[in-house]
Amino acid sequence: MDASLEKMVDPTLAEMGKNLNEAMKMLEDNQRKEEENEKRYTRKDIPGPLQGSGQDMVSILQLVQNLMHGEEEEESSQAYRLQNVGEQGHMALLGHSLAAYISVLDRERLRKLTARILSDTTLWLCRLFRYENGSAYYHEDDREGLLKICRLVIHTRYEDYTVEGFNVLYTKQPVIYISSAARMGLGQALCNQLGLPLSCMCRVPCNTMFGSQHQMDVALLDRLIKDDAESGKLPLLLVANAGTPGAGHTDKLGRLKELCEQYNMWLHVEGVNLATLALGYVSSSVLAATKCDSMTLTLGSWLGLPAVPAVTLYRHEDPSLSLAAGLTSSQPVEKLRALPLWLSLQYLGHDGIVERIKHASQLSQRLLENLKNLDFIKTSVEDELSSPVVVFKFFQEYANRDQTLHAAQASTIQHPIISNERHVYDTFNQWLGEQLAQLVPASGVDVVELEDEGTCVRFSPLMTSAVLGTEIQDVDQLVDCLKMKIPVLTSTLQLREEFEQEVKRTVGLLYIEDLSWPGLGVVSYHSDGKNDDKQEKELEKINTELLKKLNELESDLSFSLGPEFGGEKNCIYIGMVTEDLDVSELVETIAATGREIEENSRLLENMTEVVRKGIQEAQLQLQKANEERLLEEGLLRQIPVVGSVLNWFSPFQASPKGRTFNLTAGSLESTESTYVSKAQGTGTTPPPTPTSSLAKQRLPGQKFFKRSLRSSDAFSETSSVSHCDDLEKTDQRPPTLSPGQEQGQLETEKTEQQQEVAQATTTETDTVQSDRSPNDSTKAEEQGSQR
Repeated sequence: MDASLEKMVDPTLAEMGKNLNEAMKMLEDNQRKEEENEKRYTRKDIPGPLQGSGQDMVSILQLVQNLMHGEEEEESSQAYRLQNVGEQGHMALLGHSLAAYISVLDRERLRKLTARILSDTTLWLCRLFRYENGSAYYHEDDREGLLKICRLVIHTRYEDYTVEGFNVLYTKQPVIYISSAARMGLGQALCNQLGLPLSCMCRVPCNTMFGSQHQMDVALLDRLIKDDAESGKLPLLLVANAGTPGAGHTDKLGRLKELCEQYNMWLHVEGVNLATLALGYVSSSVLAATKCDSMTLTLGSWLGLPAVPAVTLYRHEDPSLSLAAGLTSSQPVEKLRALPLWLSLQYLGHDGIVERIKHASQLSQRLLENLKNLDFIKTSVEDELSSPVVVFKFFQEYANRDQTLHAAQASTIQHPIISNERHVYDTFNQWLGEQLAQLVPASGVDVVELEDEGTCVRFSPLMTSAVLGTEIQDVDQLVDCLKMKIPVLTSTLQLREEFEQEVKRTVGLLYIEDLSWPGLGVVSYHSDGKNDDKQEKELEKINTELLKKLNELESDLSFSLGPEFGGEKNCIYIGMVTEDLDVSELVETIAATGREIEENSRLLENMTEVVRKGIQEAQLQLQKANEERLLEEGLLRQIPVVGSVLNWFSPFQASPKGRTFNLTAGSLESTESTYVSKAQGTGTTPPPTPTSSLAKQRLPGQKFFKRSLRSSDAFSETSSVSHCDDLEKTDQRPPTLSPGQEQGQLETEKTEQQQEVAQATTTETDTVQSDRSPNDSTKAEEQGSQR
């Protein structure tokens, strides 16, 4: 590429391309030095004055790199995004540099160049997306195109709007219709920019009985338009979706177009499914968008092009009204907005653009085919053959639940069980989406909130695959991760109720219902007493220590304090579990550990009080002993000189008296025995800490809170092992003897016992004789000789 740049006629363009390549290489280089990490919070976080001498380009780009990557915690994922920008992204960035350079040309050259760029780009896009005889408006904000279209329609329907302004709107209020499934804040943004009241915006509900629940209800829209027309309002414009922001469903564009022609309304279409117009096969629902009055295309996300404008294609015959609405401009510089897109489209070519959109559609179909074979996964797609957006969620059906659900839907009051169940499923699906996005970041899955389905996981490769570089193996990896998470979700959902019942039956534990926690449940250790500040602080210490003890156990469970915001205080949150969890053992361990911590804390408090009282008592006894010693020694011995002389002539000997505190017994004891034996007594040995029966029954290497899934096999194995032990004990028994042999063996054992007693008596006699004095030994010898 450097050689081709050198062949350029204009050296400025060659230098610009070279500098851009060097700058992008430097910005995409994520191998930073250790010195940069040490200076992480030096200059970039503290604004400073502008340096007078100026800086070179390398230093400025290095600063930009530090600002881009310094605060990123997940540097690998961000680096992955930058690496997949590719050369087509560099072309888009080069377009911005060229736009700044071209803007300094003389007016005539600038006019010719911008006209060529604008006409080429508009022609390519209209042919690519099957929009004949259309004009194009290029804008940075994707809502700006719809805003200018609204201005165009107002100028068209209100002939005196240019002269009288809002007075014309006041006499006949315009109405803009949008779907309830449209993106949030769209209607309010239009009203704010147009200067219209919110009453000019009408939200059309979606289907409730027939068809997709994400499609606009055409029959209801017809009634709304009739009511507005009869009340003196002017139905102005309808915003339809070819791929709703949430589920990716397409409205019935054919019927909506007929309705708009009937009431002389403008039809505008937007959505991600418009990208499929570039493919060879297009569904009839999306193909109807080619007959609409205008559509907005977001090519940047579809093709992975950074900093390229969105495009609004429209059909209108009066160029003066388009100029008044701002869709066209007489300033050549504004026409240069299309330059980055002009360069990128030429670099990709027609085949490259179609291939990218086709690849994204194939990714969706691959995931949808795999999801059909998974249990407990419910999909929500409009067209299984050509849906570029796949929405799915975890869902477990029960027979009793279906009956309750139908009963709740038949009544006007929502059943609390169904409400809680949906909240739990929303929480679990939120966790599932976050886990999948973390495990397979190249997939680009995210979590979406739908009005009817609740929380779901969305896979929209048209919006993410070009940037993330998503491939087929990424989709397969996503399915594998989903297969691993489904058993965890089902097991946790089934054991939640059992855990709740076990906690409620256990004394000392309190079950906390938190439907927004994705896990087994929430439990808190509590004790009977006053609910004052002191008791609350003690419970906080106990639960904190209990959480620490539980995390120290060798188990597969996760124990935490819950979410950072919105969680309950003094509680232990238990995460997802597997099917081999022993709930009773878990609850029993939590309760036993909590009681042990509480008893130890109370013992420490009692011991502190005992020690304090013991010290006070020891001080009183020592003071009393000093007074007694003063009385025994006399007053003269207390005088410094006289006492020394008196002690020299008549020394006074007194045994040292002290006190020692026995922590085990909790009492004061004298130190006389210490001075006599020259050693300090050990006192009473505290009893050993008892171990739980569950720990004793645990097999070597077995983790906590695990139970055997095959109880029968475990019972047979245990029985066989115990039977083998009995056989070993039987083999170790002595052989059977006859009556005569038994009598002889008894006599032999009796003789051995008599010999042992005689030997012990002799040893005691020798010990007593060794303790006697020499005189006693002499007397004993004389008595023996006399005998």
